[in-house]
Amino acid sequence: MEHMTRRIFTKEFKLEAVKLVKEQGYSKLKTAKSLDISDNSITLWIKQYDEGRLMQIPGPMSRSPEQEKLLKLRRELQEARIERDILKKPRRTLPSIQSEVRPD
Repeated sequence: MEHMTRRIFTKEFKLEAVKLVKEQGYSKLKTAKSLDISDNSITLWIKQYDEGRLMQIPGPMSRSPEQEKLLKLRRELQEARIERDILKKPRRTLPSIQSEVRPD
């Protein structure tokens, strides 16, 4: 049996799929096939749209400026920690090779 991986669709993709059915008159099955999604998914998205829940799906665009700044600061902190950890590691140096100069 082949294992299917779960795909994640953006809010915009879901809305466009729903619009194909509701506004442009395509059938659910035809829309699902053309977008390579299951007809159950499109049916669920239409139900969520009709209930007003599809628009409430959180996405990257729904972050407040404070949340964006906090996210940026957390990324910077993580990067600083990684750099610190690299600098903490003992440095490996090549053994110094002393060349002898022999007087002839």
